[in-house]
Amino acid sequence: MESQIAKAIQLKTEPVALYYSDTKPEGAAQFALGTVTSCVMYMFSSAAKGKTVVFDRESYGCFGGGVGLGFGNTYEQFPGGVPGFCRFLSSGNEGDPAGKAIGEGMKAAGVSEHFVDDFLQGERYKKTPELTDQFVNELPMSEVPTRYVVMKPLSLVDPERDKPVSVSFLVNPDQLSALVILANYDRPGQENVAIPYAAACQVIGILSYKEATSEQQRCLVGMTDISARKNLKAQGMADKLTVTIPFRRLCEMESQVPGSFFERETWKRVIS
Repeated sequence: MESQIAKAIQLKTEPVALYYSDTKPEGAAQFALGTVTSCVMYMFSSAAKGKTVVFDRESYGCFGGGVGLGFGNTYEQFPGGVPGFCRFLSSGNEGDPAGKAIGEGMKAAGVSEHFVDDFLQGERYKKTPELTDQFVNELPMSEVPTRYVVMKPLSLVDPERDKPVSVSFLVNPDQLSALVILANYDRPGQENVAIPYAAACQVIGILSYKEATSEQQRCLVGMTDISARKNLKAQGMADKLTVTIPFRRLCEMESQVPGSFFERETWKRVIS
């Protein structure tokens, strides 16, 4: 499928379509089975550069990635379970006897110093474990209905065959501005775009799944997750954010490009 939006904003990478499948596309890249030390956004970056990638319940990169892609509450598998994760995201496991013992065990097992330090001292993304627990409980946990979640360049997608759930654009500030305007161009109101607090993969995954089933589908801005930003920085994408659009809403927005601000002088000056 060709995107008029991608042309209008002069996107340098591919829009990435996400869809469900019981069949692994030929030649698709995949994490090694059992991998829990990588990031979904590495694979997303590959898809934005033209590759097809897949994930399943044995290859989703990390515990948050399993949640983000829709493979259930994989935080239950985190060291120390959901309570261990809630302390990890907030104030750390050092002050909890069971958590501290787990951390010391990871040190002895040769787990990376960076992860052990975050586990014990906390990432500090939430102030307290209780706030983290509320965050986890409010996530729209889901179980995708197929074996695989596929990310594929939109140009390689057949909408009738693949039935995309959503499409994500990797954008700079000018391109983000254009997509925010376009998302509001044909609709009333001021909340047609949202910036949810969640991991980068959760925005392009389960949060977009939720939007795809809603009546007033919104666009979601993501990659405000600094852990993921750290990973994409090494991919030369330090100045990028994501905009994820439910596929039905994308089709509506694609039809709005002709006659819009994209044809006016202001946008031409911004993009030149």
